[in-house]
Amino acid sequence: MKAKPTRTPFSLREKINQLPTAVRLIGGLLLMVWLGTSALMLPMMSKGDPLSFREAIFTAVSALTVTGLSIITPAADLTWAGKFTLLALIQFGGVGYMVLAILVFRLLGRDINFTDRMALQDALGLINSAGIVKLTFKVLATVFALEGLGATALLVHWNLSGVMSDRPFGVQLGYAIFHATSSFCNAGFDLFAGYKDFPTDPVTFFILGTMIFFGGLGIPVLSDLFTLRRQRKLSLHTRLTLIATISLMIGGAVLLFVSETRPGNVLHGLSVAEQIKYSWFQSVSSRTAGFVGLPDFDQMGGGARLVIMSLMFVGCAPASMGGGMTTGTLIVMALALIAYIKRQSTPIVAGKAIPGEMVRKAAAILAISLFAVSSATFAILVTHDTTLDKAAFEVISAFATCGLTLAFTSELNDFGLFVIMTMMFWGRLGALSILFALTRPKDSTRVKYPEEKILIG
Repeated sequence: MKAKPTRTPFSLREKINQLPTAVRLIGGLLLMVWLGTSALMLPMMSKGDPLSFREAIFTAVSALTVTGLSIITPAADLTWAGKFTLLALIQFGGVGYMVLAILVFRLLGRDINFTDRMALQDALGLINSAGIVKLTFKVLATVFALEGLGATALLVHWNLSGVMSDRPFGVQLGYAIFHATSSFCNAGFDLFAGYKDFPTDPVTFFILGTMIFFGGLGIPVLSDLFTLRRQRKLSLHTRLTLIATISLMIGGAVLLFVSETRPGNVLHGLSVAEQIKYSWFQSVSSRTAGFVGLPDFDQMGGGARLVIMSLMFVGCAPASMGGGMTTGTLIVMALALIAYIKRQSTPIVAGKAIPGEMVRKAAAILAISLFAVSSATFAILVTHDTTLDKAAFEVISAFATCGLTLAFTSELNDFGLFVIMTMMFWGRLGALSILFALTRPKDSTRVKYPEEKILIG
């Protein structure tokens, strides 16, 4: 009698590889949240009593999604071990767990299979996976190089300007590394609260603003810029991203200047140079970095709140350290609108046609983002005694992984914290990644249905 062939059981990694890419990305982030929460609850991480579960998990989610919203004060509540753990979570969240996972696999001498490459492609937000492993190492080298330059610049400036000259060199170095990493990763955590006010001198603002700017451009754009000498031409994506980013930065600064220099607002009475400095830095920071630039931030006028919420909602470029709807979605929707006004069948820019699939994807992201923000804002309003602008501001800040708040985060109850954590996840992973993880693709069919128009507008 012929023996039945025995089935070789799948290894854990093979089972994981069979999961959809979006599920793997979400699962990896959830695993890191659990590890980060467990680590932050250790007694050695806090100066007083150990962090409670709600404090630890909210801090871990905020750090791993590079948001910056917090219900603790890191400078006052965390030991140096806790601050280092927070820094590690920020770095891990900014670079992405798939990037670090690929690095570990290569250091262990393991091959990177096709499934891993596809997951890495989604994690980095790239269009194709050509040369993706090589690009991964370039990404890591670029990130650490830029953060190193930023930390060096902050260390030298803060020492020479006297901001931290009264502290040991080790503390100065730690602060410089932390804030360079936090700004480049667009995280928004700082260590000055509880120690001394955040430095607002022009040089500090310029260094942090530059780090935020580069961190928000996205991996494809940075790669394009650093290889410009060899390629001698920037891609269409890079050119449009730079135009959109600079336009939002300048436009936001102008609108904040106009709004807050009026009598009774937070910039009124300052010198013009100070008004320009604060307006520019807040415009740069509002897109997803989350550092407070305006004095008396929670007292700013309604116009400035609307401007900042708009900047946060758009967010950074795709495949960047930040969140939000992304400048890519804004660009494609703007081009589609222009094409419709011109009666063009497809958006055309610089002699290139934008595929219809990209327009549909951008429209889906915009619609889903608006629905998510509206739903979360409603959930906050019906469970908290607060105003619409405060609730919407907090939700959009979480969605954009920004971290700015109108002094409302500490007032959230457990349900409110859950809603905000969900929005931070949503903003970091992207709407389509989450929806793809929750739905199954249908088999393609060749059946065509008769068309019928419906009224629009």
